[in-house]
Amino acid sequence: MTYHVPALLKETIDYLAVKSDGTYVDTTLGGGGHAEAIAREGARIIAFDQDQDALDAAKDRLAKFKNITYIKDNFKNLKNHIKEPVDGILFDLGVSSHQIDSAERGFSLQQDGPLDMRMDKTLKITAEQIVNTYPEKDLEKIFKEFGEERFSHRIAKAIIKYRQQEKIHTTFQLKAIIEKAIPTWKKRESITRIFQSLRIFINDELDVLKSALKDAIDLLKPKGRIVGISYHSLEDRIVKHAFITAKQALRLQVLTKKPVQAGQEEAASNSRARSAKLRAGEKT
Repeated sequence: MTYHVPALLKETIDYLAVKSDGTYVDTTLGGGGHAEAIAREGARIIAFDQDQDALDAAKDRLAKFKNITYIKDNFKNLKNHIKEPVDGILFDLGVSSHQIDSAERGFSLQQDGPLDMRMDKTLKITAEQIVNTYPEKDLEKIFKEFGEERFSHRIAKAIIKYRQQEKIHTTFQLKAIIEKAIPTWKKRESITRIFQSLRIFINDELDVLKSALKDAIDLLKPKGRIVGISYHSLEDRIVKHAFITAKQALRLQVLTKKPVQAGQEEAASNSRARSAKLRAGEKT
């Protein structure tokens, strides 16, 4: 199994200002790329992931490092596990390549699989349950609010019509319904947005991020650093707003006037990095 190449790796390490005697929190361990770079500096790492598969694979990859503590939990529970101030906290948001490449997880647009989309497989609700049971107006709201999809009404209507004939079980079934519902030139973008909206809704990603960013700033030592890497506008807006709010409360110095993005070389070699936006702050 191939795990993703971390986006903006050098920039992340630079903005975290990693110290060999420091303690850093990676809130989304994923494939372990960022954690590995921090571990190489000799720092202690507390690594969170709600996905047991990701944790298991990262533990194998990082087995040679003895300075990493692994926690299977959502980063909304940071304060349940971290009781002392830390030197830096990283949020690398979105879906890892491992999750996308695993067809059975239901995140992929390229491989057919069950409509799941749960980051934590112990969650009860799946994308299949949503598309087969939610009323049209609720589907439309999810697509608009969490996908910013202009054809939300058409797509919700098409889903209702389809499921009156048969249940929607797979990612390719849903993909085909979306493709038929909208104009040709918008198919790829709309499919991506609908999948994104379902994933965000199922995993309550935006509300969790808002509260976790506040907790993270609380947990930083003076001069401690926080880095947020987002991959779509809704996440980036939340990170930006959280940093501005903390700045106005004289709790944080914002280190990035504009989000840092990948250069041409990285964007060409790592598709995940093309949409990545990094924002950083330092605790006052």
